[in-house]
Amino acid sequence: MATKYTSEGLLTYIVIAAFLLAFLTTALGKKRTGQYIYLTGFIVTIVLFAYRWYNVRHVPFQNMYEVFLSMGMMVYPLSIFCRRTLKVGGEIFDMLTGAILFVPVGFIFHAEPMKLPPALQCWLFTPHVAVYLISYVIMTKASVQAICQLTKTDEPNSFVSFEEGTYRMVCLGFPLLSLGLILGSWWGKLAWGDYWGWDPKELWSLASWLVYVGYLHFRYMFGKKHARINSILVLLGLTTIIITLLWVNLSRIFAGMHNYAS
Repeated sequence: MATKYTSEGLLTYIVIAAFLLAFLTTALGKKRTGQYIYLTGFIVTIVLFAYRWYNVRHVPFQNMYEVFLSMGMMVYPLSIFCRRTLKVGGEIFDMLTGAILFVPVGFIFHAEPMKLPPALQCWLFTPHVAVYLISYVIMTKASVQAICQLTKTDEPNSFVSFEEGTYRMVCLGFPLLSLGLILGSWWGKLAWGDYWGWDPKELWSLASWLVYVGYLHFRYMFGKKHARINSILVLLGLTTIIITLLWVNLSRIFAGMHNYAS
């Protein structure tokens, strides 16, 4: 366990505590207090992200520590956007998701600053990684909505149904997932001389994209008629994302050109 006795570590543990406290407070019915605590946790994530950026002298997207830090920071603004614009609920689960995403930051991955390798010193580094991380957070929320649909969780009156919420989240995340794939191919051409190298991470990124293509096609054909199958397909998509993000980066079995992220 990589417990961190540093300024970054302290901020990380404050964030985890704030998000968990917001979750518990909201679960106990004190929603307004929970939202204030949730906002406080997000403000601390901004400070942590900025501190990390200053410390490493590049956008903190390089390794798994920075990847999870960045995704954890994205949860709150996505939560607010979904609640106010898309009418997709589940904010209490977003609080828990934020805390879970910061657990690897605080306890699993090491935080030693690393110099950006030549392959990442490209202007495409930031947009390519950013759109993927945002899409991953969006698809995580889509999967939470799918789990709520499968478990028959009570649907809040002021929001769309969990099945519809799942669909709206996938529609939001899929274009970003597609853009990440396109930018990655472009970057591959600049860095390695080819648009596609059949690298394990490229293959699993394509696999996750195809799963969501299958979901969108299936739902277009049948609508909400097979809601359980819709939800299962979305959860399958998240599974391929987890493999792409974690197993491919950390496993020697899938060693490839993208293992710098480990």
